[in-house]
Amino acid sequence: MTLQVWMSGIQERTEAALVRHLPAADKTPFRLHDAMRYAALGGGKRVRPLLCHAAGAIFGAPSEMLDTCACAIELIHVYSLVHDDLPAMDNDVLRRGKPTVHIEFDEATALLVGDALQSRAFELLATPFAGIPAERQLEMTALLAAAAGSVGMAGGQAIDLESVGKSLSVPELEFMHMLKTGALIRAAVLLGALAGGASGAEVEALTRFANRAGLLFQVVDDILDATADTATLGKTAGKDAAADKPTYVTLLGLKPARELANTLHGDALTALTPFGDRAIRLRELSDYILGRTF
Repeated sequence: MTLQVWMSGIQERTEAALVRHLPAADKTPFRLHDAMRYAALGGGKRVRPLLCHAAGAIFGAPSEMLDTCACAIELIHVYSLVHDDLPAMDNDVLRRGKPTVHIEFDEATALLVGDALQSRAFELLATPFAGIPAERQLEMTALLAAAAGSVGMAGGQAIDLESVGKSLSVPELEFMHMLKTGALIRAAVLLGALAGGASGAEVEALTRFANRAGLLFQVVDDILDATADTATLGKTAGKDAAADKPTYVTLLGLKPARELANTLHGDALTALTPFGDRAIRLRELSDYILGRTF
C-alpha cells in the first residue's frame, strides 16, 4: 500500500469517527453543536491522527482504540485552532479554506466550541475500552492533559503571545514550539504507542522521534507561511510576519531554515532505527512533513 493510499484511508477513518463522536447538529443546543461540527469536520490534513495510527501500527494496537485516540487528539487540536483564531489571539478570518468559527458564527460561540471540543476529547479517551487496562488509559488521559495544558500547548501559545515584537534566540524559539506545536504531536505519537502496549524504552525512543518531528513540522510551517499563498495554505499567508511574530524564517533566513528542516528530518529518522521496518509509516510521514516545503 502506498503512503497516499494509507493516508487517505486513515483520514477517512478519522472523519467517520469524528462524525460518530461529535454531538449531532439537530441535538440541543443546536447552534453550539452545529459550530462544533463546522470546526472539526471536512478539513485539515489530520497529521496528528496519521501519526497516532502510524505509531500504533508498530505495536499492533487495536484500530478502534487508535480511532478513539486520533479523535481525542484531533479535537484538542481543533479546539486550539478555534481559540487561536479569535480576535483576542491571532485574529484570523480563514482556517482550512473557510471562514473561522468566530466569523461564521460569533465570538461567544467560538469560545464555547473550543471548551466543548476539549471536554469531548477527554470524555472519549476516558471511556473504558475492551483489552486496554484502566491504568494505561489513565496514563494516556494524563499524557494528553499535560500536552494540552500550561506545560504544553497552552503554555506555548502564552509564550508566543508574549513574544510578539521581540527578538528571541533560537533556543527560546525552539522551547516555545516544543510546547505550542510539539506537545500535541508528541502526544499523538505516544498515544498510539501506548494503545499498543509500548514499553518504557520504546516510548523513550518515540519521544525522541516526536520531538524532532514536531520541530520539523513547525519549521516547515514557518517556511510555508513565508513562501506559499493563502489559497495553498487554506489560511492567511504571511500572517506571522505581519504580526511581527518570531519565526524560524525571520530568525535564521529562508535557506538556513530549510537546512534546519533537513537536519531535523534526519534526526527524526535516526530515532526510529530501533523499530526497523515496523516504523515505515512514521518514516514516510516524516518525509511527507518535510516535503510540504519543497
